Amino acid sequence: MSNVKCKISNDQVRGFRHLCQGDILFFIPWKLDIGHSALDILRGFVSLWLNYYKKWKLVVFLGAIGWALTLAGPIVSVSEAAGLAGSIQWPTWQELFRVLTLQEYNTRVVIIGSSLLGLAAGLIGTFLLLRKRALLSDALSHATLPGIALAFILMTLFLGDGKHLLGLIGGAAIFSVLGTASVIVIEKHSRIKDDAALGIVLSVYFGLGIALMGLATRMESGNAAGLSSFIYGKTASMLYFDAVLIGAAALACALSCILFFKEFALICFDSDYASTQGWPVGRLDFFMMTLVVGVTVIGLQAVGLILLVALLIIPPSAARFWTFNLRNMVGLSGIFGALSGLVGSGISALMANLPAGAVIVLAASSIFLFSLAFGTARGLIRLGLERAAIRRKIIRENILRELYEWFEVRIDGIDPAKMEFHPDKGPAFRSLLSMRSWSPRLLHRSLKKLQKAGLLSVTVSAGTYGFTTAGKKAAEDVVRKHRLWEAYLMAHADIAPGQVDWGADEIEHVLDKQMIENLERMLPGMRRKRLPPSPHHLVEKRN
Repeated sequence: MSNVKCKISNDQVRGFRHLCQGDILFFIPWKLDIGHSALDILRGFVSLWLNYYKKWKLVVFLGAIGWALTLAGPIVSVSEAAGLAGSIQWPTWQELFRVLTLQEYNTRVVIIGSSLLGLAAGLIGTFLLLRKRALLSDALSHATLPGIALAFILMTLFLGDGKHLLGLIGGAAIFSVLGTASVIVIEKHSRIKDDAALGIVLSVYFGLGIALMGLATRMESGNAAGLSSFIYGKTASMLYFDAVLIGAAALACALSCILFFKEFALICFDSDYASTQGWPVGRLDFFMMTLVVGVTVIGLQAVGLILLVALLIIPPSAARFWTFNLRNMVGLSGIFGALSGLVGSGISALMANLPAGAVIVLAASSIFLFSLAFGTARGLIRLGLERAAIRRKIIRENILRELYEWFEVRIDGIDPAKMEFHPDKGPAFRSLLSMRSWSPRLLHRSLKKLQKAGLLSVTVSAGTYGFTTAGKKAAEDVVRKHRLWEAYLMAHADIAPGQVDWGADEIEHVLDKQMIENLERMLPGMRRKRLPPSPHHLVEKRN
């Protein structure tokens, strides 16, 4: 390698920088010549990369790891992968039919109980998310562990049996309330921020729970086997009593959300206003958190305290991508939660080796990812289409205004109503291209669309552009909005006439009919003018 020498010219370095700034990454064939050694060139390349292309450091690092793994060879051979796939016992059509029709008693109890738990968690989780306390549910669920362990120890010492479900749930509920109170006290009486307070409470209570679990397992008079199900969940062992308890909690949660919907919505969006209007914000907030605690402690045995937070956060987060209405969001969140429990427990019943709690969370995550992509209100695809439509609208309106003012400059002193915008007298493509920083391809495509829309006409021989009757009216509307905003900035923001053009250039595209009427009321005389004159010289603007 030391015998190989190469030389990089300045033009190649500038070209490499240009390519990287344009987010294009590929190898450039460097010219081999007499000069520095390849090791020196490598050092210079690394120095250039670290100094100028910081945003690609992670890409290079991950790429290097990928190459290292590729060179290291496959971890699992093809034969081993085939054997692993063959060892999976896929369900038969008969088994699938039995699960879908709920023929087996245990499957029926688990699916109904999991669905009701998802429904309750989705309903109350919506208000928890809007209250900006999503992570509080995580701290609250982890705070239940010391309550469960302590309740087991006390019941073992005084009752001889520490596995009474109501006692364990009671201990979990008490420590959940203590955990919530601890977060509130730390936030109000110290300078520690919310996220730090949640981290402190979560780690301290969970550490205390692990320590108490260790003591419970070492007790000679007690049998602590099965307590770990409260950590990781054990949905498949759900009993009829558990399903009834979850159903009662879901019913209470649904009724509470219906009866107190207005109050919950008010304290979620503006608790200060609710307090000034005399609403008992503290008691309403406490009642809301009580519902969260109830859902948390009841769902511990189903999905476990680690995964329970997913049922409280993921369904309402997914529902936000589908609607802007709060009532619809609450309903969708409950449906998504119930669907997660139904699908997750159903798949777990079909695949015996899959834990139901984890599959329920994965089902909820799948719903979230689908909503993230295809949501009709905030989905990525919808947002992408809306942004593309806005960009097309801005380009179209900019072309119309630029073309109109091009005619206006050259027909100075004529009433706009009498101006002629025939394409024979209009600008050519090159003149339009020089008016803004458009690319030739973008401008050509936009002009074609305006022609198809019946707004522009073009002379085939000269290639010059002008307005149709509909295009003239559309251009006048754009120019009027632009100049109304310019007049507003000069009258109310005290901005000089020569500086208002760029500010109005961004705002004119978002002014609706109501805003235009408000501007006309605020600017005397503008209502009578079809097209106000430009406050600055258009010729100076073009130069």
